[in-house]
Amino acid sequence: MSAPNIANCSLRELRTLLDENKISAPELAQLFRARAKQYSHLNAFLRINENDDYHPAAGNFLDSLPIAHKDIFCAQGEKTTCGSKMLAEFVAPYDSTVVENFRNAGMNTIGRTNMDEFAMGSSGEHSAFSASRNPWDENYVPGGSSSGSAAAVAARLTPVATATDTGGSIRQPAAFCGVTGIKPTYGRVSRWGMVAFASSFDQGGVIAKSAEDCALALSAMAGFDERDSTSLPQPAEDFTRQFDQPLSNIVIGVPKEFFSDGLDNKVASRVQEAIRQFEKQGATIKEISLASVKHAIAAYYVLTCAEASSNLSRYDGVRYGFRPTENNDSDLTTMYEQTRTQGFGAEVKRRILIGTYMLSYGYYDAYYRRAMKVRTLIARDFEQAFTGCDVLLGPTTPSPAFALNAIADNDPVAMYLQDIYTVPVNLAGLPALSLPCGFSGALPVGLQLIGAPLAESLLLSVAHEYQKQNDYHLQMPAGVQ
Repeated sequence: MSAPNIANCSLRELRTLLDENKISAPELAQLFRARAKQYSHLNAFLRINENDDYHPAAGNFLDSLPIAHKDIFCAQGEKTTCGSKMLAEFVAPYDSTVVENFRNAGMNTIGRTNMDEFAMGSSGEHSAFSASRNPWDENYVPGGSSSGSAAAVAARLTPVATATDTGGSIRQPAAFCGVTGIKPTYGRVSRWGMVAFASSFDQGGVIAKSAEDCALALSAMAGFDERDSTSLPQPAEDFTRQFDQPLSNIVIGVPKEFFSDGLDNKVASRVQEAIRQFEKQGATIKEISLASVKHAIAAYYVLTCAEASSNLSRYDGVRYGFRPTENNDSDLTTMYEQTRTQGFGAEVKRRILIGTYMLSYGYYDAYYRRAMKVRTLIARDFEQAFTGCDVLLGPTTPSPAFALNAIADNDPVAMYLQDIYTVPVNLAGLPALSLPCGFSGALPVGLQLIGAPLAESLLLSVAHEYQKQNDYHLQMPAGVQ
């Protein structure tokens, strides 16, 4: 098989190649490393491992298979930058649980993927180490914040990559790059060793080519961790266990609020085509209403910015991280100001300032407390929806990928509205995934499926049944073949 053909293999196909000795683990890793270097102009990787980084776990399905990690998960002895100048030289003293779980499964780490700084961004343009690019058209953004992970999987530089989702940072780049990405139920994946943005929202997940590959990787990634106080007491499970079941007993709810005036016509058409495909496969389609989601964007940015303001206050230039070299003899306040002014990018500073304002005297009740009430209402809307539906369906994003520098810092509110269909899920702590459902011109379109708490197996099963009927997830960008 040629290198591109191997790179386009599923995890099961790669497992077979290894088991039949048609390729060795070092050769497989080297193939993906070579592709990562060949397409380095995509800026999907911040660092590529020159040597194999795994401990074989004989008998484990994932043993010796390649993986890439978003540069937000600590790995002992390695830099963990979060895409920020603030942590450009930070070397993690321990493994995050996510990295540890994949090490125990025997996976071989290819490298560390690029991301929006501290996971704050919807385009991949806010990395301190250059913007990632979309493999389908390099003049377009790959989405964010898990920009490098999505771009790397789309370009077949790795078969699977870890990612995080605070308000859509797995699903939105998966949609823009034509791959599959799942955000599990809040607490399903340990946050131990995952650098915090907004602690009550952050959740680790995976991006891969297909729902099946996501399920196989998530089975190793998830599970209870006593080191994380928010970890659910839910054991790891086989997330493929509900695969290959017919959709005849599945009721799919379609929230009418997800088809608003701001939705691109071609995106709407692709999603409607997917709905018709599910109907052909026997699923029952039911229109529903999520009345409170119209307030989701406002509530989300009040709450996450407040949490970011608190979490990022630790970066003061004293204990670790960036510290300016000039004026070392200045007073403490000046040193703090210089550290944070020079160490943080524009988007991070914007969110810290918003969050600090929200938490300041006289504004806490007016903004933060009200946003918490909205969060409760949104969770109740979803809870009610799942009394009559098994899965909810809608677009992942309001449009396909947009051009580099088209929004960026010119219109922050327009950028925030890119998350309009994804942030309600994070406010409610639910599992959701994005999978490709066609194209708008040359750019992929993403379909979002949302599940009830702990319904990852069902979600992945429904997505798998859909992907058995089309090849959108198998298609590779022309520029990387």
